[in-house]
Amino acid sequence: MSVECAGIRFQYRGGFELGPIDLTLRPGVTCLVGANGAGKTTLFRIVAGIQKPSHGSVKGAEDVQIGYLPQEPDLPGNARCEDYLRYVGWAQKIPRTQIESAIDTVLSAFDLAQHRRKRIRQLSGGMMRRLAVAQSVLHSPDLLLLDEPTAGLDPVQRATLRESIRENSAQRTTLVSTHLVEDVRGIADHIVVLAEGRIVFSDGIPALEMLARDDAPGATELERGLAVAIQDGAKQ
Repeated sequence: MSVECAGIRFQYRGGFELGPIDLTLRPGVTCLVGANGAGKTTLFRIVAGIQKPSHGSVKGAEDVQIGYLPQEPDLPGNARCEDYLRYVGWAQKIPRTQIESAIDTVLSAFDLAQHRRKRIRQLSGGMMRRLAVAQSVLHSPDLLLLDEPTAGLDPVQRATLRESIRENSAQRTTLVSTHLVEDVRGIADHIVVLAEGRIVFSDGIPALEMLARDDAPGATELERGLAVAIQDGAKQ
């Protein structure tokens, strides 16, 4: 399935404006990259239907199952992992006969099966983050929105979660917000760069690397290309 963002604008009270955003999300993983304050979370909330744009529309997401991971998920610490997932399954209207199978599948996919009876507050930060992503795919959504899914994790935890995200996104349209270049390298089929509320780049990794300049900050072509895209885009 595809989702089209057509002429989206959002006016903030402080004067900063997101948009216009014209973007088509297709099956595979699209990474949304940009500096803090570029408008990534606002765009996520608009695509998810949580926030209404000032102008424009999102087409294709009205009647599909959406999985959503907010930037700062609020998990119930006293609940056991499997009980929390049962509640999510009920809220997402998964048939009662299928909930246990769905729970087993996501716990296994995100390497949490051995922790299913633990209370969420007993999990490590990495485990909590994996559980938060697991709940977003429990109902097999057509559209998956993950806002900074690897934030706060150490390098090993990030690598593990990236692999799980990649494996669980093969058959759906997935939008991942990140500011980490290693996330982009590890999972992106397509990259969209935001700067000052506008799209300044929309293509694949090779095209982004071609923007790299020797005087740009970064240790790799991808890092330098991303820096150039953001810097030049902010000047426009």
